[in-house]
Amino acid sequence: MITKKVYLYFPKSETEKPIVYQLVKQFDLIVNIFRAKVTSEEEGYLSLEVTGTQENIDRAFAFLGGFDVDIHAGNKGMIWDDVRCGQCGACVVHCPTGALSIVDRAIRRVAFNEDACIECLACVAACPFGACSSNF
Repeated sequence: MITKKVYLYFPKSETEKPIVYQLVKQFDLIVNIFRAKVTSEEEGYLSLEVTGTQENIDRAFAFLGGFDVDIHAGNKGMIWDDVRCGQCGACVVHCPTGALSIVDRAIRRVAFNEDACIECLACVAACPFGACSSNF
């Protein structure tokens, strides 16, 4: 069993279909949804983890491709802009997983570990420079 983080984009034409249900039912995947905004009136975004065998995950991604759904690996729902970051560390104390951390205390350099991010978005409200944002 492996776990992969993915970010899905649904065009308006695909938002009313039970696609995530099919991932569980047809491909025996465990789905953990971090963030979602999918409505029938507009395009949709879904950030999730899928757990299953590599074969089932590959088959499920091929299935998604038949629905005009874009698949991106990683946390495309949460965006950290290191250029805008003022290195103040305000986001670090609000990050429950340590995805945002000070990696060099001598110069107070903030870094983002995408794999640790659960997209709680606490950093978005905490950042005075707008370095943290969300696609949602």
